[in-house]
Amino acid sequence: MSETPENDNLPAQDAPAAAPSNPQMQQRQRASQLAQALRAELRKAVIGQSAVIDDVLTALIAGGHVLVEGVPGLGKTLLVRALARCFGGEFARIQFTPDLMPSDVTGHAVYDMQSEQFKLRKGPVFTNLLLADEINRAPAKTQAALLEVMQERQVTLEGRALPVQLPFMVLATMNPIEQEGTYPLPEAELDRFMLKLRMDYPQQDEELNMVRQVTRSAKADMLEVSPLRTLLQAKDVLALQKIASDLPLDDQVLDYAVRLARATRSWPGLAMGAGPRASIALVRGARARALLRGGDFVLPDDIKSCALAVLRHRVRLAPELDIEGLSVDQVLQQVLDQVPAPRL
Repeated sequence: MSETPENDNLPAQDAPAAAPSNPQMQQRQRASQLAQALRAELRKAVIGQSAVIDDVLTALIAGGHVLVEGVPGLGKTLLVRALARCFGGEFARIQFTPDLMPSDVTGHAVYDMQSEQFKLRKGPVFTNLLLADEINRAPAKTQAALLEVMQERQVTLEGRALPVQLPFMVLATMNPIEQEGTYPLPEAELDRFMLKLRMDYPQQDEELNMVRQVTRSAKADMLEVSPLRTLLQAKDVLALQKIASDLPLDDQVLDYAVRLARATRSWPGLAMGAGPRASIALVRGARARALLRGGDFVLPDDIKSCALAVLRHRVRLAPELDIEGLSVDQVLQQVLDQVPAPRL
């Protein structure tokens, strides 16, 4: 990996007793320590969602977007607020509602009486970290306003293509589709999300700890994020992404990721399989996982660890399995169990 100015500027973490002499390994080690420090900081605010925290960090390091599903009150918004607190870049939040217009998301042209000209007023998408809260409460036309910026990292306003700041990440929360007043997300938009995460109820001991902390807080029913430290700036995130993208990946592991995605296209019980974006997301996610765990190269287990989050929103159950009560995750687990992983 070639040295870059961004990599050189990674904030120093506590160095181990015997630091490796290879400069690339030193950079990788510093990046891994920074990612793990960020994980530890987020766990101070978000109790009982360790797997979800790891998945969000995976997407951040891989440069992807995240869709988080769960019933209200599980800490979806808290997680994003905590990440924004630890991240020194710009943060914006959009509360999606049935009457939200696309221009409320991307921006619009405003006529200036003094200059007698139209001026562009940029919307909240021009930020580093965008929280799209309850995204499925807005109709498809408003949801689609995010499509261009999520894929192209730019917004077209009045015929002009305006780039957003990098890094750029959308963290969208959604309530289960069965809830009243929600709209299904179009498949084209779902495919733009690298990961779809599911937040479940915490374990009893975790909930006990959560209630203990919240009832001590000055805010009514919220955990405080103000004590969290700001650990990284925008340039540090770009450096993490660059280091992760350079992690060695064996051809057998690459082939395994592609075979997993392709297996969903002909798997019994799946009416629709995952497209090529899934293969790409599996590899990007696996590299981020490897960096997060402090590995020097990508393992097949890194592919497996992010496979459900990468695939669950890109496939569709056949009607007969839906009637039988099987979930997408159960079918995908069969795919993971039966598609052979390489032995390195």
